[in-house]
Amino acid sequence: MSRRPVKTRQRGRRWVTSPGTLGSVPPKLPQAFTLRSRITGLVRELGKFGIVGGIAFTVDFVLFNVLLWAGLEPLIAKAASTVVATTIAFFGNRFWTWRDSEHTSMARQYTTFFVLNLIGLGIALACLAISHYGLGQIWPQLQSPLADNIAGVGVGTVLGTMFRFWSYRRFVFRVTAAPASVSQ
Repeated sequence: MSRRPVKTRQRGRRWVTSPGTLGSVPPKLPQAFTLRSRITGLVRELGKFGIVGGIAFTVDFVLFNVLLWAGLEPLIAKAASTVVATTIAFFGNRFWTWRDSEHTSMARQYTTFFVLNLIGLGIALACLAISHYGLGQIWPQLQSPLADNIAGVGVGTVLGTMFRFWSYRRFVFRVTAAPASVSQ
């Protein structure tokens, strides 16, 4: 290891190692990785996800109720409305929310998206089944369309949405860098 003297103003001479002996120093982090810009980007991402989810939620809600009033069994109505809403959500998230993220083949992404959405559907169906079939045996009021909406669409959607945001971001639309805080 070669050493050479370096003159500094405060301490006079001190010994330093030659370049490269300690390994490379990481470059200064770009502005995109500051905490404030990461939070701003995440809030923007959550906003876009929320708008797409709101549209999908509306489709799910309306279609679920139309199918309920048409006489379909509640679990089948919920499953059908969720499949339609999932397709709408996929295209909205892929082409708007996470348009700058890593994209693989659309078939692979949609399949992964759909499988993760099935888990989200399972969460909503579990809430609906517990309310309608489990607690509904004790309290018959929980077998009404209003109670089905509160359990399946309300509680089930909230829990399913938390799972969906995490899983879509992690497995479907992989975020390789901090979310862009400037692009819209």
